[in-house]
Amino acid sequence: MDGQLQARISALTEGETDPIALMATVVCEVHHSDTRFDWTGFYRVVAPQLLKIGPYQGGHGCLMIPFDRGVCGAAARTGEAQLVADVDAFPDHIACASSTRSELVLPVWDGDQNLIAVFDIDSDQSNAFVQEDADRLTEILKNVFSTVRIS
Repeated sequence: MDGQLQARISALTEGETDPIALMATVVCEVHHSDTRFDWTGFYRVVAPQLLKIGPYQGGHGCLMIPFDRGVCGAAARTGEAQLVADVDAFPDHIACASSTRSELVLPVWDGDQNLIAVFDIDSDQSNAFVQEDADRLTEILKNVFSTVRIS
């Protein structure tokens, strides 16, 4: 992953508090920072136990994902990062794109520690993600969304 990614995102998002504007900027920068990333996007919490597509880069995404389905649902339901080396081995994986082989999904919290979204990265390579990817992106998301308040 691009070593300057966090600094670039911080500079681009400084002072912004609109969650959609922040999501759009983050997704664009992250998506273009690494050739492993085929689809990068946010699924926003729009109702109890329901995610809806937000800003993304790549081909189409699923429009809605309930918390009880797939990798994105697992991240939303548990509040924990989901690092999936082989999506075919993940129970109840939702195949929004048949080319996806591995996936990284991170919960996104606002400044009041409310779950506002999940950040989903898909790759057409198996085992494309490592814990360092999850840790670095979690830190970026924390820095960007800590000023957002959704009530």
